[in-house]
Amino acid sequence: MIEVGQIKEVNIIDVNHMGQGVSRIDDFVVFINNAIEGDIVEIEIIEVKKNFAKGKLLKIIKKSENRINAPCQYFSQCGGCQLMYIDYKAQLEYKKNRVLNELRRAFVNTEGVTINDTIGMEEPFRYRNKTAFSVIKKNNKIIVGPYEQGTYNTVNINSCMLQTKEADEVVSILKNLLIKYKVEPYDKRTRRGTIRNIVLRSNKQNEIMLILVTSSEIFPNKELIVKELTTHVKEIKTVVQNINSRNTNLIMGYKNIVLFGDGTIKDTIGEFTFTISPDTFFQINQIQTEKLYEKAIEYANLNKDDICFDIYCGIGTISLMVAKYVKKVYGVEIVEQSIINARENAKLNNIENAEFLSGKAEEVLPMLYKKSINADVIIVDPPRKGCEKEVIDSIISMASKKVVYVSCNPSTLSRDIKLLEDGGYKLKEVQPVDQFPWSTHVETVCLLLRK
Repeated sequence: MIEVGQIKEVNIIDVNHMGQGVSRIDDFVVFINNAIEGDIVEIEIIEVKKNFAKGKLLKIIKKSENRINAPCQYFSQCGGCQLMYIDYKAQLEYKKNRVLNELRRAFVNTEGVTINDTIGMEEPFRYRNKTAFSVIKKNNKIIVGPYEQGTYNTVNINSCMLQTKEADEVVSILKNLLIKYKVEPYDKRTRRGTIRNIVLRSNKQNEIMLILVTSSEIFPNKELIVKELTTHVKEIKTVVQNINSRNTNLIMGYKNIVLFGDGTIKDTIGEFTFTISPDTFFQINQIQTEKLYEKAIEYANLNKDDICFDIYCGIGTISLMVAKYVKKVYGVEIVEQSIINARENAKLNNIENAEFLSGKAEEVLPMLYKKSINADVIIVDPPRKGCEKEVIDSIISMASKKVVYVSCNPSTLSRDIKLLEDGGYKLKEVQPVDQFPWSTHVETVCLLLRK
């Protein structure tokens, strides 16, 4: 019988999807933060549930051969990186195994399926082109930083090893300007204050879009703040005020006011240029994105007579990259601003055989099918929740010869692959890609062929 308060010595046999070490005491699963596979540790049982318990790490008796000293001073507090005490090569193996285990858990038939090693980075730092930090007041001091792991408590940081040095500089200067001009952070309890969050987006040239999220349009001294920021940091190309008046933990609201520049920045993937707006999706790691999309196109194995669907197309990144290989590509996306950007990006890159449709994928795809517009190849890149069942049903009805599934969530990926297999497809190859080094997240590209 496991009880709260017990002190136990345990072997860590695995790491779960949250980055917690996994052990067993008399076949009862115990999860421990900051423990990794191969560790032998002393723990205190702090919580007992019906099917598992949680333990607090008291002492490392024997270190795993894959344990390293976390390179970031904020790691023990910040919730952004869960695996920073694990050797990078071991992280890549963990991510491959995580994808494989999720596929098996969903009863996907992996016999004869090629599961490739995770594609990693040579330099897994300073790779993020988007970061978001909350702004609060604590003990009469303005604090800017990410959330503490598992909470909405803000961690005060001076730099982030994952974002550009220029973005670090913007955060530092902005914090001082908020103090100088007495701009009060928003307080969820009193519902008073102005500044809520800051979001930074950057491109390969380290040009920056700064988004200042405020509780209302009232923003004292914003002209002076923007002038000083853009004078000190020449890399800032645009500043946008985003209005989030809801008392919520969501970072951004729906209204944007451009304070400097034109409200967008441009970035490239391969030979293509893309316009990025404050609220449009763009992959966070440019280096790995090129590898990810190249693999997706390789799996698609397109030819000039093919019709291709790009479902959940965002600002058209995959659509435009496949356009030169096919007769026509249709991109579908629910975010209207992303479709506007996608159409602009098609013109910017002189692509004439891409058509972009705004709406819910589960509504647009059946509509295309009813119009007898069928795809030879379907590429899907859904959000974390995966594909809606109507989308899966439409893909099965169309009987397209290939489906290339790009996913940021191995769990929903595996669920959808099982549905596609039940509908007549067979999983052939899986390629994990490390889009987010030091975190538990893994991107995956899968190839499915019609049986």
